[in-house]
Amino acid sequence: MRRDDVLIGGSWRPVSSTTDVVNPADGSVVGTTALATRHDVDAAVAAAGSALPAWSELAPGERAAHLDRLVEVLESDAERLVDLTVAEVGAPITTARRWHVHAALDVLRSAADHARLLADERRGSAVLLRRATGVAALVTPWNYPLFQLATKLGPALAAGCTAVHKPSELTPLSAYAVAEAALVAGLPAGVLNLVPGTGADVGAPLVAHPGVDVVSFTGSTEVGRQVAGAAVTNLARVSLELGGKSSSIVTDDVDLEHAVRATVESCMLNSGQTCSALTRLLVPADRLDDAVRIAGAHADAMVVGDPTDPGTELGPLVSAAQLERVDELVAAAVARGAHVATRRTETPAVGHYRRPVVLSGLAPDDPASCEEIFGPVLVVHGTRDDDDAVTLANATRYGLSGAVWCDDDDRAFAIAARLQTGQVLVNDAEFSVESPFGGWKHSGFGRELGPEALHEFTELTTVQR
Repeated sequence: MRRDDVLIGGSWRPVSSTTDVVNPADGSVVGTTALATRHDVDAAVAAAGSALPAWSELAPGERAAHLDRLVEVLESDAERLVDLTVAEVGAPITTARRWHVHAALDVLRSAADHARLLADERRGSAVLLRRATGVAALVTPWNYPLFQLATKLGPALAAGCTAVHKPSELTPLSAYAVAEAALVAGLPAGVLNLVPGTGADVGAPLVAHPGVDVVSFTGSTEVGRQVAGAAVTNLARVSLELGGKSSSIVTDDVDLEHAVRATVESCMLNSGQTCSALTRLLVPADRLDDAVRIAGAHADAMVVGDPTDPGTELGPLVSAAQLERVDELVAAAVARGAHVATRRTETPAVGHYRRPVVLSGLAPDDPASCEEIFGPVLVVHGTRDDDDAVTLANATRYGLSGAVWCDDDDRAFAIAARLQTGQVLVNDAEFSVESPFGGWKHSGFGRELGPEALHEFTELTTVQR
């Protein structure tokens, strides 16, 4: 896919600068993307503002019908979306199909369903009106480009907002595919606008634009702070989904091998490039050695390689810079005394590959245990009891996700209820697109998914009668 254009007001407009999109598995160029400018941002925001009155005044059911049609178009092209995701992200094809593409379609379907349920609420003599906030700036990351766009675009459009989307310049191809689908689906001009480019040239002016009413950003905590600071200048509403360092707590009454293996698989999903990954494993101290052995063996058995092979479990990291960062953080942890439980180190000769790593023997406040690495790295700690496990799980600046493995439902719920995090999975509970997702503390604020996602894009007016 070679693109040198932006989508503004329903029309593709060429720009003067482009950059290559590189396949992280082999270094080949798989496409080009436009590098938009501040001028393009101004035009896109203006187009979204012009489209806002008509779109926001549509009945919620009509907006839902537009989303249904968008899903139909995307679904008919699902395998191409899978191929684009494998090419630009390096995600293994099975991961791309399930967690990038089909999960994104599920999110859009859910947003359409919740749009149909939007209605005024009567509370005594008052009527509560939820109305579209306005023009939404959607800034998405490179790790789950299609899924993260769906979590923002679906509820924004369902709530009656119009949107300007800025994807990562590393993974813009799926964004182009969605924009193309929006035109085929007949989405009104200006409801979705696409301005690919860098954070400096596009992201910064977009989130600080006086014509933007709400900003939804997913990315690092450090950049999230900058986004929030820029948006608040115009008193725009902000929703941030940021970093994570999520703990998987294993109690003394559970099948250790099953819990440990499941934690390893969560940690390594999408080659470890998942904000909600379970990257800290907390087990009873008297079972620590067994847990480390099981985790190391399972990580060593995972298949690292060609992401187009259905048997591959971990593909490459997204870029040379990301691989270098992960390698440096692992080396620093080892220099501080970390024990490496994994033995295999071989990787394909070409591509940004990193075999999974399991570390133990670190202090609970070690940087590798407290800070997000964003690669296939699991840190294991022993705990004295449930109280100690909860204390350790909460002893980071993040609070995005977590897990509890316990055979006693009441005990598991009691532990989960004490975790300072936005999401907790108990045992083999599955991720649901109907459950609100978001963070505490430095993992951000606001929620995606479920009806709560639409609330991020609405303003509330109370009419007393």
